[in-house]
Amino acid sequence: MKPFDYARAASVEEALTAGAGGGRYIAGGTNLIDLMKLQVETPARLVDISRLALDGVEQIADGGVRIGALVPNSDLAAHPLIRAQYPMLSRALLAGASAQLRNKASTAGNLLQRTRCYYFYETAAACNKREPGSGCDAIGGFNRIHAVLGASASCIATHPSDMAVALRALDAVVVTALPEGGERRIALGDLYRLPGDTPEIETNLQPGELITAIELPPPPPGRQLYRKVRDRASYAFALVSVAAAVAVEDGVVTSARLAFGGLAPMPWRCAEAEATLVGKPAGTEAFEAAAEALLRDARGYGHNDFKIVLARRTLIACLRDLTA
Repeated sequence: MKPFDYARAASVEEALTAGAGGGRYIAGGTNLIDLMKLQVETPARLVDISRLALDGVEQIADGGVRIGALVPNSDLAAHPLIRAQYPMLSRALLAGASAQLRNKASTAGNLLQRTRCYYFYETAAACNKREPGSGCDAIGGFNRIHAVLGASASCIATHPSDMAVALRALDAVVVTALPEGGERRIALGDLYRLPGDTPEIETNLQPGELITAIELPPPPPGRQLYRKVRDRASYAFALVSVAAAVAVEDGVVTSARLAFGGLAPMPWRCAEAEATLVGKPAGTEAFEAAAEALLRDARGYGHNDFKIVLARRTLIACLRDLTA
């Protein structure tokens, strides 16, 4: 076991001080502790933030919702505001992990969980995300769960979060506390980085920056849906998932939000697919055009070639259900 220091913060300010110089924040610990057991991650200091007052869900002035960083996934999924206004988020949360893990996992921790790529977890394997410059054994290896969009020659891992996919479709904003004081607001799509040549850098957070809340604007028009396709009915990560909100008037699509999981190194939003739908009659032709826009640049790596077909079929089925 690698030794590490432990500090328990009583305030955000204490957490920021303790987290300076390379400390890692821990709340539920449902991912980080596993990584430490395997020595995939060996932080020198853990800063326990689980007792901070960041566990509220409240309506805000513009009609949106502010979600504290430490709200457990199970509590957020069951909250009346979320179930009534953002049902895709509730469904995405309930599709993730197991009931026991949802009881423990925090909102911010869910956003920052790391890939479940087999080679990332196997310390004897080459993995640029774990050890920059070592190579990527997933390329040319067993890559059934890996990315077909947004990957690079350095990394083809996928982001594992269900919740983040729904939040991307809902235009969520991440609120953080900065080590030097003050706060920052980051659109969820700008929180994550594509792997490029530096897959070990997964987010645009500064060292020591602490997520304190997630804010959602008022719910989008139309009907919402979250659908997850996986190998078994529970406790499995998505092969393909779709978070969608679509509004239809007089048979014509007037608004569309589409985000995807299981396909890319980050929750994937496709503005081109959304634009393809808006203003078109809701039907097979428009739905197939949206799928074509989504997957135009998709690339399989052998074992995951099926994801391209599966994503097309899943998106079209979701659009049919939302516009029926």
